[in-house]
Amino acid sequence: MLYFAYGSNLHHFQMKRRCKDSIFIKKINLKGFRLTFRSSYRAADIETKKNSIVPGALFEISKSDEKKLDVYEDYPMLYKKYYFKYYGKKVMTYTMTKKTPFTFPTERYLNIIKRGYKDCKLDKKYLKIALSNL
Repeated sequence: MLYFAYGSNLHHFQMKRRCKDSIFIKKINLKGFRLTFRSSYRAADIETKKNSIVPGALFEISKSDEKKLDVYEDYPMLYKKYYFKYYGKKVMTYTMTKKTPFTFPTERYLNIIKRGYKDCKLDKKYLKIALSNL
């Protein structure tokens, strides 16, 4: 199964520890969405936004990896699954169930995401935009 990571799961070491079967395929952009941070967890989320993109990583994951991610993402309470097509293939990601106002992420969490951006060679511009909450 294909999984799109856009938050702390971009961090290759963390993703491998969380999902032992996961294989990083490549970086991709999810069009028509923007990155934000919200909830009492101050965690990453995506929301629809015209002419915007969310850079992220495409991973191949197993069924057992998906079950581990479901637990980690507190599915279906905090996050729900969102599916989209990428070159005709179905890709799964998570999006928060409650669209609460923006909250700035913790430094520790943000550093994991920044490391993930480095691991996946993503453009930090979109992370900066999300943090400025524009």
